[in-house]
Amino acid sequence: MKRERRGWLVGVLALGLATGGCGSQEDAGSARSQEPPAAPPIVPVPAASGPRDAAILEIADHGEIRIELLPELAPKSVESFISLAEADLYDGTLFHRVIPGFMIQGGDPNSKDDDPANDGMGGPGYTVPDEFSQVSFVRGIVALARTAQPDSAGSQFFIVHEDSRQLDSQYTVIGRVTGGIDVVDTICRVPIDRVGADGPKDRPRNSVVLLDVRIEKTGSASASPDEASEPAEPSKNAREWDEGST
Repeated sequence: MKRERRGWLVGVLALGLATGGCGSQEDAGSARSQEPPAAPPIVPVPAASGPRDAAILEIADHGEIRIELLPELAPKSVESFISLAEADLYDGTLFHRVIPGFMIQGGDPNSKDDDPANDGMGGPGYTVPDEFSQVSFVRGIVALARTAQPDSAGSQFFIVHEDSRQLDSQYTVIGRVTGGIDVVDTICRVPIDRVGADGPKDRPRNSVVLLDVRIEKTGSASASPDEASEPAEPSKNAREWDEGST
């Protein structure tokens, strides 16, 4: 995978890439008759014994997204996200990377300045350890972006637009959308700079501004080992991506 930038990224090698070369007709016919491997079963977010804390994202011209935080999956990462939100680090940042059918990414303090070229390369000045879980990356899951290096996540996060199971166990899940998933849909319909003419690839041509992230503390609920919540509504267009940079 070529990497033009060393920013915080969301993307992995697509599975099943074709290789060059020629084979016999028998080989080709055999390959066509093989069924693709079955996708692993969806692992839902564990159910909780009570209400969880939430983050409410206010996005200019689009509305609000409500995220149920999941500290039982990633305690250090959720603690960091809450701390940064309460310190107003996210206020005025952009969703600098939008890929319909995949995810929207934001949370970079660099996106507050007037230089679009550095969007996707900033952070809070520290990193948090990876806290991978078995929860499936289905529509509405929220996770921290990271570089290719271990334990490199910071302030940047992404919201899964449509099921992206190729991300399973590779990024730290910190929450899931419980309200305003339609806002994610509308953001995915904005015009996008696909080639990176004015900054990183997949940057909205008109800024999608995260005005505020407020934390609603309703209690720290622990997961029940005997219960699991219903999986997110299946996406209509799950995809695999070969994205090399942010």
